[in-house]
Amino acid sequence: EREQRLNARMEKDIQGQKDKINFFSHKGGKMRKLASKMRDAVEEAEENKVEVRRDDKTLADFSIGSEPFKKPLVKITSVTVMKNHKPVKKKVEVTVHNRHRVLITGPNGIGKSSLLEAMAGGKEKGAVIAEGVKVGYYRQDFSGLPMEKTVYEILEQEMDMPNKQEVYATAARFLLPGDKLQSTAGSLSEGLKGLLCFARFTLQKPTLLILDEPTNHINFRHLPVIADALNRYEGGMILVSHDHDFVEKVEMHETLDLGAL
Repeated sequence: EREQRLNARMEKDIQGQKDKINFFSHKGGKMRKLASKMRDAVEEAEENKVEVRRDDKTLADFSIGSEPFKKPLVKITSVTVMKNHKPVKKKVEVTVHNRHRVLITGPNGIGKSSLLEAMAGGKEKGAVIAEGVKVGYYRQDFSGLPMEKTVYEILEQEMDMPNKQEVYATAARFLLPGDKLQSTAGSLSEGLKGLLCFARFTLQKPTLLILDEPTNHINFRHLPVIADALNRYEGGMILVSHDHDFVEKVEMHETLDLGAL
């Protein structure tokens, strides 16, 4: 019943967006550019609804393994935040171990995504990931996915010993059946790109998960399953998410509020 209400609301929102697109597209300059961006968003929303109607499937339960690591995974002693449009260094004390989850919060533009990107790339001197830690990084813009590679190639490269049967089984578990395996990542809907990222994690078995807005494009019906998987995950985790319902489903142990620094 809840899903039906949400789908009905989505239909109404889509129609409202289409009406705005029709209005803006007859204007010039910035209005026409806005209409183009809105059209892309509507196409994605409609594609997600088509997928739901076609297979009516919810993601099955899954687990993300992790490799044991005795030392602290990450030590954060300082972060860069944006204050009055200028980067400012702030001292903090956060240590991430196995089975420890840190939620990073703060207003838009404060530097949450930039912090995760710098940390994952080893460019944040105040947030050092220990040597030997295997990182699973979910970027909200999916720029970490090799868009020119096929789903099969992306999953296979995460395996120490390539196993065709396991690749097929993993892909199917994340609603990427046989006909999708030869599709490039770039051709997938945003929702399926998100599921592909989680499929990679199950094969990668990362010691540390860095998740930047992992719910942005994924269908709402899959989010409780993903939250359950994260709650069972035994590695360390750093999460940025604006989705309060999702965050409430994931047991977080510590919050770093960049806006309060």
